Amino acid sequence: MTEETTPAPTTQLFTYVHDASRLELLIRIVYWILIGIVACIYGILATICLIVQWFVILIFGRRHQGLSDFAKGYLEYIVHVMAYTYIMSDKRPNILPVSVRIFEEEVQIP
Repeated sequence: MTEETTPAPTTQLFTYVHDASRLELLIRIVYWILIGIVACIYGILATICLIVQWFVILIFGRRHQGLSDFAKGYLEYIVHVMAYTYIMSDKRPNILPVSVRIFEEEVQIP
């Protein structure tokens, strides 16, 4: 007998929510600044990692796992905070990066 594993429930980052908080809109300005500072520093470091990765691939013919994971973490962070920064959600993300899972799902049109 084989046990079927059910996939973990997923939530979409970009969903429409009708109600919005006016107070959250004011708090969002301060949050934007903090997220912007973290994203800028993280982005500079990720860019440096990608440049180093380019040389690693050129010299050794393979990728370095740590450099790839750092760049992947930056992209996951940016996607994670997008819904909040583009005023699509009132749910505040963490200012500092946390581990999130971003995945691509194929949609089949009948």
